[in-house]
Amino acid sequence: MITLIDYGVGNIFAFQNVYKRLDIPTTIAKTPADLEDVQKLILPGVGAFDYAMEQLNGSGMRQKLDELVLEKKIPVIGICVGMQMMGNRSDEGTSEGLKWIDADILKFDENLIHHRTKLPHMGWNDVSPIKGNPLFEGLDREGIFYFLHSYYFKCNNPGDIIATSDYGISFTSAVNSNNVYGIQFHPEKSHQYGEKLLHNFAKL
Repeated sequence: MITLIDYGVGNIFAFQNVYKRLDIPTTIAKTPADLEDVQKLILPGVGAFDYAMEQLNGSGMRQKLDELVLEKKIPVIGICVGMQMMGNRSDEGTSEGLKWIDADILKFDENLIHHRTKLPHMGWNDVSPIKGNPLFEGLDREGIFYFLHSYYFKCNNPGDIIATSDYGISFTSAVNSNNVYGIQFHPEKSHQYGEKLLHNFAKL
């Protein structure tokens, strides 16, 4: 069972549709009571960092999520801004992140980007796994995913990085620390590659 955290930010139904095709059951959590007996968690996110953190903190689920992730070690994956929220802080705002992974979220330096349209980084890009991680099983040699972001995840522990991509610089596009996973791209918009990755997460 996959539990989708619905705090008003992120396309919950797109993930439900993927898992329906995979014949994997999902449930939606909107309150702390919905987080009882969970097996795996997905934290989606779009938009601005501060707004997303404000919405999550205001949902009433923050304390329960910290307990599940940090104490009970329930597997969780953050998507796009959901991944960025797992870090310490962001250049995009002033709010503190969840601090589930030791990282800071920085803005891309537009001077290093050679495309005519510099930010946001939008569209399809390669994702290169850098070590054998079950999240990328079957995607080691191929994997193109859809991105939409202007800020990137800078790990303070390089050992947490499990995939990189290039956009002006080589940046972290996927992380894993113990039971905490994060991906900068949108698997729910990435066709068969995203479906494979979400299937892999369900099997962890």
